[in-house]
Amino acid sequence: MIELFIGFIAAFCTTIAFLPQAIRIIKTKEVEHLSLYAFLLVLVGRGSWLTYGILRADIVIIIANLISLVITAFIVYKKVQSLHK
Repeated sequence: MIELFIGFIAAFCTTIAFLPQAIRIIKTKEVEHLSLYAFLLVLVGRGSWLTYGILRADIVIIIANLISLVITAFIVYKKVQSLHK
């Protein structure tokens, strides 16, 4: 039971870690200060963790990384969009 609790805490913290950045992007529309390469690495990592969670049928890993993948994909999309202006 303690393992599940620790897993949920870890998943919660890492899932919402980039949410403040995404909110700031929505409010300010500024992404120039962000590293595209860093967020691409995070995107690949989140996708890999999601795949791992699916293969292991681990709902905590799946949900956390699905949400994180969406947030990170949004940030990458906005960064790439800004490069084409």
